Amino acid sequence: MITADLAKEPRTVAKMFDAVAPRYDLADTVMTAGLVHWWRRQTLRRVGPTSGQAILDLAAGTGTSSIVLARRGADVVACDFSAGMLLRCQSRLGSLAARVALVAGDAARLPFADATFDVVTISFGLRNVQDVPGALAEMLRVAKPGGRLVVCEFSRPVRRVWRAVYRWYLRRLMPFLARLVASNHQAYRYLAESIWSWADQGELERQIELAGWRAARHVNVTGGVVALHEATAPKRRTASGA
Repeated sequence: MITADLAKEPRTVAKMFDAVAPRYDLADTVMTAGLVHWWRRQTLRRVGPTSGQAILDLAAGTGTSSIVLARRGADVVACDFSAGMLLRCQSRLGSLAARVALVAGDAARLPFADATFDVVTISFGLRNVQDVPGALAEMLRVAKPGGRLVVCEFSRPVRRVWRAVYRWYLRRLMPFLARLVASNHQAYRYLAESIWSWADQGELERQIELAGWRAARHVNVTGGVVALHEATAPKRRTASGA
């Protein structure tokens, strides 16, 4: 079984996601008690896709978010570094294939020209990137002036009691559920560890602003288990791109 560690070496993480791809959506639903669908709906509201918008959907996985964005009329690039995930996405597109381009790529080295996208969004993928500051800078580079960033990511529950319950879930219950439903249950040990070791809301907000994004802000969802972060690209760029 392929299992990544918190060093987050890109090729190892990609292979791990290749291994979990066959049952990834089922595992997501079971291990979040269906809450993942609510979190994605809230993210969709923040993105606010409209007809003709160019949207980069990073860590697109099996295409769950890309498909919904395309249904709203946006022109979507679904980018992921897992070939297995992109194959699952391709199999689901159907008539939307003309509106969704599939691209294999690393968030820290995006294969797109400067100022290409109206919106850059990433859901449950930023914490798996080895170079988070570099990835946030790359997202800014490919965003149009005045373009928007929307990040949906696991975060830190705001109440102490809820944090304790959540940590117990990640350490005890999540591995048990993974053994029942996941195609590579060992990979979920890394996923649980990556969630708990991830930056809290304030730290990620600071990282977004340090990368050059403006007006960074966040909204807690489900008591801070997930946070939705938004920011805007400057309307004028300096020579360095920020």
